[in-house]
Amino acid sequence: MIKKILLSLCLFTGLLSFAQEGSSSPYSFYGIGEVRFKGTAEVRSMGGIAVEQDSIHINLENPASFSSLKLTSFAVGGTYNSTTLKDESKSEKASRTTLDYLAVGLPLGKFGVGFGLIPYSSLGYKIQTTADDNSANSTTMTSTGGLNKVFMGVGYKITPKLSVGADFNYNFGVIKIINSELNSNVVSGTRETNTSKLSGVNFNVGTMYQTKLNKKLSLFSSLNYTLANDLNATNDRVIETSSEVNNVEQPDEKISFASRISVSAGIGQAKKWLIGGRLVYQEASDWSNSYNKSANATYGTYGSASLGGYYIPDYNSFTNYAKRIVYRGGLKFERTGLIINSESIDNMGVTLGLGLPITGSFSNINIGLELGKRGTTSSGLIQENYANISVGMSLNDKWFEKRKFN
Repeated sequence: MIKKILLSLCLFTGLLSFAQEGSSSPYSFYGIGEVRFKGTAEVRSMGGIAVEQDSIHINLENPASFSSLKLTSFAVGGTYNSTTLKDESKSEKASRTTLDYLAVGLPLGKFGVGFGLIPYSSLGYKIQTTADDNSANSTTMTSTGGLNKVFMGVGYKITPKLSVGADFNYNFGVIKIINSELNSNVVSGTRETNTSKLSGVNFNVGTMYQTKLNKKLSLFSSLNYTLANDLNATNDRVIETSSEVNNVEQPDEKISFASRISVSAGIGQAKKWLIGGRLVYQEASDWSNSYNKSANATYGTYGSASLGGYYIPDYNSFTNYAKRIVYRGGLKFERTGLIINSESIDNMGVTLGLGLPITGSFSNINIGLELGKRGTTSSGLIQENYANISVGMSLNDKWFEKRKFN
């Protein structure tokens, strides 16, 4: 058990280092960056559907799910992203590899506890503009950083059908945006560095309910509510030239997030198939900070809708491995809340995935593919066509089982 805990701590440290450049999107300039976290690999493969009370997978969408764990669970996942960014005249390609989450779930009778680390949002783009007159004049904007979440939650099973839960999130991170300008008439250029240190807390509460409709069919439901919260932003601006360095005093600010509600429902046969849907709504919030306020950008309501599910040919097959594979799929549409040049920046995609059981254990490897589009080429904006390949591991064991024999 000690080795497993040490391994977890090492991976926590590794996740922090990978959280700094997880996006190549120019839209990550706005707000707190591009929100990368979309759930565990198995949940992403179903369009975001996480409605079943699973005993061997950690559900990071609803803390009530922790009470359903039967084994100590360790979950880790990452994503390879390839994006084509295009406007009305040209296109560019970019790619990123990121770690997405690290979590541990502990069953404690009717209670369950979950904790972990999530790199929630990221910046990581580089935009260079060169003068049209073939001179050496150019401007470059680069960014790094993002927001991370450390969470701890508890779930309680009131009855075999009904569970409730809550979790606490500590949010922290540093966002840095550097603007550089070179001019052929000046020996050296200028550089402006904007740094924002973010911190804050937020709380989620949730409930999950499932019941039998008949001998085979079951109804599943999930409700999660995130309370309104603020991020404290400590801002700093430094302007450098060849002859001097100036620190420009910047006011500290609060970035406010409205409350969010997520409702899911599904129908299916446990360990055989499931199909479900999910709706998420969040009122408009002003996510701008001193470094990314823009006259052409506003923030509206956030909303998303998704459909998804899974199918297992034969969960108990011992002779045919392919029949024990979990086949997943989903569709999603997301209104991000970001509005630029009066155009809503929307995101839509299709997802597919496989759950590969590890023979001789309750552990599994989950692989997902997501193909989608975000943004538009209208109104001088950029459209992103992306492909995400996500891989997650769900490792399950009995850590605290009392030995019968020494």
